[in-house]
Amino acid sequence: MIKVIEVKDLDGLMPLITDQEYRPDMSRYRDWHVYRGMSDVSFRLVTSLARNCREQMAFLEPAILKNFTKYAAREDPSIEKSVWRQMILGQHHGLPTRLLDWTHSPLIGLHFATTEADLDDMENHDSVVWRIDIKELHAMLPERYLAVLRANKTSIFSVDMLNEVAAAPEQYDSDMGSRSMVVLEPPSIDPRIINQYSFFSVIPAAMTDIEDFLEHNTNNTTKYIIKREMRWRVRDMLDQLNVSERIVYPGLDGLSHWIGRHYYVR
Repeated sequence: MIKVIEVKDLDGLMPLITDQEYRPDMSRYRDWHVYRGMSDVSFRLVTSLARNCREQMAFLEPAILKNFTKYAAREDPSIEKSVWRQMILGQHHGLPTRLLDWTHSPLIGLHFATTEADLDDMENHDSVVWRIDIKELHAMLPERYLAVLRANKTSIFSVDMLNEVAAAPEQYDSDMGSRSMVVLEPPSIDPRIINQYSFFSVIPAAMTDIEDFLEHNTNNTTKYIIKREMRWRVRDMLDQLNVSERIVYPGLDGLSHWIGRHYYVR
């Protein structure tokens, strides 16, 4: 079931920002959630591959990856060894893939929920931050995948771990069906991935409606709706906390977007 929470004031953000699980074995607190912020609450959880190729995505995905790898291998020869590396590098540069972007930081999720290509739209609609539970999702995985997690003493898959159990998307799709998905931590190939605390969910081909899957198979999924009248207030708070385009997109492009928004006249 998806729990829906409307954020109408800053106090409403506190559960989103501070919710952590106490680990008695470590005497520390840890967060097993990942977050996805979107600027419009009407936007659906859908991969770029599904948006781009629609009902032909399963047929076109191999050609997309093959052609990307053929030309991109000059930049990173290691991608020829792993289809998951191909997807991650491609996703990072705008290639349509089955990966869905998440972040381990709720503040980064809020950043993406409170930005617009046209800042005039900030007060025209609500935005959203999705939160999913990694441990809950991974508990649904086939035993072979769980064994790899246990062997590596972790709850998160790396590229090498995923490649160990499913070297090809066809194997992954056969294993997953529409019943589960892997949450993957990408290699730190770029400062942007590091600063955004990036994670990906690997969506199996049979999972044609991600939100329906979460509604009927999870108990810890939360959808935080940021009311439109709160978006600028949250935005200003994030800027004060140094969570902005300058950090999320290291380099001159991010710097320019941050300065432009800083001097935007409402």
